[in-house]
Amino acid sequence: MAKPATSVAPDPMVERLRAALGKRDFTEQKMFGGTCFMINGNMLIGTSKRGLLVRVGKDAHAAAAALPHARPMEMGGRSMEGYLHVAPEGTASDADLAGWLDRALAFVETLPSKAKAKTLKRST
Repeated sequence: MAKPATSVAPDPMVERLRAALGKRDFTEQKMFGGTCFMINGNMLIGTSKRGLLVRVGKDAHAAAAALPHARPMEMGGRSMEGYLHVAPEGTASDADLAGWLDRALAFVETLPSKAKAKTLKRST
């Protein structure tokens, strides 16, 4: 007897981020239980079941963490300086999402390019 097919509902945030990134050259990689978007091999922003993971860098961390619906990202009980978790309420509108994406781009675009990693390329 064949196993029933399991279907996982697509994450609508992935489509929103793809649209918001537009024609930028980016890749996608499965990380942290979601999909992370990479520019020049550097993690930019990612999805999770609990909201958005945003890389803002250490210099912008405190100011961005003070914004509504944002808090420092924690892994293994340790705060990850330069990375924030944004609750779904903080990305409800396209303008909210664009603001977080702009913060992440402002930092990640200052980083040197990394060697290409094994990633999923976006479909065009």
